[in-house]
Amino acid sequence: MYNRGIRGATTIARNEEEEMLSATLELLKEIVKRNEIVPEDISNVWITVTPDLDATFPARAIRGLSGWDMVPLMCSTEIPVRGSLPKCIRLLVQVNTNKGQREMHHVYLNEAQSLRPDLSVK
Repeated sequence: MYNRGIRGATTIARNEEEEMLSATLELLKEIVKRNEIVPEDISNVWITVTPDLDATFPARAIRGLSGWDMVPLMCSTEIPVRGSLPKCIRLLVQVNTNKGQREMHHVYLNEAQSLRPDLSVK
């Protein structure tokens, strides 16, 4: 069994609590669905936001999901790189799996598709 990382990112329009929570859930649920994983398979989730997002901790959205109470979650702020994509939420979901690196399905939604167009589903 290997520990693999699955990347994901999305953007929101406004720095508002409900929008941050909703977008975080949408992104996580899509990662889980595309990769056919369950919380028990997840070793941890790193969540980062750009410095312009400070309305809430995105981990709050995940902590409310059934079965996710024992999954370690960590929030952080992205480094403030000039010209980077604003209002962006990123996830790094680390899973224990027998799948190979190329079998992981990364998820980029909304304006975040511009970060990795090679990995974005059309």
